[in-house]
Amino acid sequence: MEIVYLRMKKSIAVEKLQYVKLKHIAYTSAQTEIKKQLEETLIYRITQKDNNIVIIDSFIIIDHLTKLWPNLEFQVMGPEQSIIRVEKHKKKTSVLVVSFVWLLLFIGTAMTIMNFHYDVSMQAVQQKLHYLLTGERNEYPLWIQIPYSVGLGLGMLLYFNHWFKKRFNEEPSPLEIEIYNYQQDLDRYVSYHENKLNDNHAPD
Repeated sequence: MEIVYLRMKKSIAVEKLQYVKLKHIAYTSAQTEIKKQLEETLIYRITQKDNNIVIIDSFIIIDHLTKLWPNLEFQVMGPEQSIIRVEKHKKKTSVLVVSFVWLLLFIGTAMTIMNFHYDVSMQAVQQKLHYLLTGERNEYPLWIQIPYSVGLGLGMLLYFNHWFKKRFNEEPSPLEIEIYNYQQDLDRYVSYHENKLNDNHAPD
């Protein structure tokens, strides 16, 4: 009996209601002639009742494939479920909405930075630093304040490792790591509570 190895894809996205084939949700390792047939096997039909998330469990796939291919032995490697996200047609983003959100974030960030500097008495610190270096008192030591402001902006760019869509290096930014961790937690929650094979009322 030939062994066929399946590796479930953790998450995929589809844009419309369609038939889901094995090649869409899993990688297959088998002989060439059998592999092509397996990959075209229909696994699921997405309907309106599925809303925007469907969980395909590997147990369902093995049970379905075994009935169709009784002479093959199927073994699953990797994730036990595949998350299918049904994406609705996205409307074009309004320039007005983007501009409003950008302005709101800009003002909020500026207020946060100014309040932080006020709380830690940044101006007084810079005045004291100017006095220690020059021996003169100056209420607005611009030669310190201007480079500090420029350095603050450059530091944020380097910290988040992005300039619009351009990355400075391959290292992920702290924001990307947090988003990744959040997505992992969300996938684990969905994999359990949306999986029809699980008892969703059982305690965690």
